[in-house]
Amino acid sequence: MTIVVEKLELGGAGRTVMVKDTIDVAGHPTRASSRALEEAPDAERHADVVQALLDADCRITGKTGLHELAFGTTGLNAWIGTADNPRYPGRIPGGSSSGSAAAVAADLCDFALGTDTGGSVRIPAACCGVFGLKPTFGRVSRAGVMPAETSLDCVGPFAASIHMLIEAMGTIDPSFGVLPGVSGIRIGVVPVEANREVQAALDAVLEASDFELRSAPLPGMPAAYDAGLAIINRETWNACGHLVESGLVGADVASRLLAASATTDAALADAEVVRAAFTAEVDAALARCPILALPTMPDYPALVADAADTRAAIGMTAFVRPFNLTGHPALSIPFEGASKLPVGLQLVAARGADELLLAVARELVRRLEQ
Repeated sequence: MTIVVEKLELGGAGRTVMVKDTIDVAGHPTRASSRALEEAPDAERHADVVQALLDADCRITGKTGLHELAFGTTGLNAWIGTADNPRYPGRIPGGSSSGSAAAVAADLCDFALGTDTGGSVRIPAACCGVFGLKPTFGRVSRAGVMPAETSLDCVGPFAASIHMLIEAMGTIDPSFGVLPGVSGIRIGVVPVEANREVQAALDAVLEASDFELRSAPLPGMPAAYDAGLAIINRETWNACGHLVESGLVGADVASRLLAASATTDAALADAEVVRAAFTAEVDAALARCPILALPTMPDYPALVADAADTRAAIGMTAFVRPFNLTGHPALSIPFEGASKLPVGLQLVAARGADELLLAVARELVRRLEQ
């Protein structure tokens, strides 16, 4: 099934990169894996992140498929086909940046770019067993990325190793600095309700990492999840709602868009109140423990055969969506549970502390590999 929706050959002789088809590449259409955009005109200029890749001598080799209009968590797409999960066949690749995660898992490129509005980098990273980073909101330019207006969405990289993830971030973020030392760093473990095997695997990882661990409850997470959903619904309806009348949007996404159209101004105002409160709650937790840890997903990725109802699958994002609301950087590190299925460890840091986040992730991986 479709991982790459368009093969490209742009740039130099450096790292090979694929980009999600919500990111403009000059001379090529941006279709967001939607039949409703099949006749989209060619982009007139490169997105800033694409230009950054070319300036770094990267070679862009393809545009990757996604959950239609980046509005879904499973990666299923009836129009272009659903990307296979290369490392866990039969399981969903995760959405919405399904093709970018699958491309890295299939070793089709050195790294890939996706976007994350409600978990759309971290969820497919966890499903496909690769690394995925959502940078601090606003840190990586979104000029030339769909949708144009958002308070949640971030461009972020996927890679098969933490070292390549760090290199990728340095390529797309001109402000990215030297990684700091991590001696004495405390990790705050956020208690959540997760599958027993998922929780056991991550508990073992954190214990073996030899970082100092403390409990770091975030009681506002459920409200933050709901608030994030309200905001993404309104913002996606604003960006894509007009496409529904074409009759060409897939049934699953069209029904979600129509439901999203009912998001009221009052619900949006309430969501902004929650955003402020939960941001303060996370900041307070990070003042005590500079890194927070929790599962990326509550459970193993579903079988493709069981994932047809995408609305029922939205709960996959229960642990990731709250950090889109607040704008904190977060990444997913791949592990496996007792059933030999993928489990993601999500780490979160203070806004702007992307270098610290990646430094701790690198050290954690190093310690586990010893």
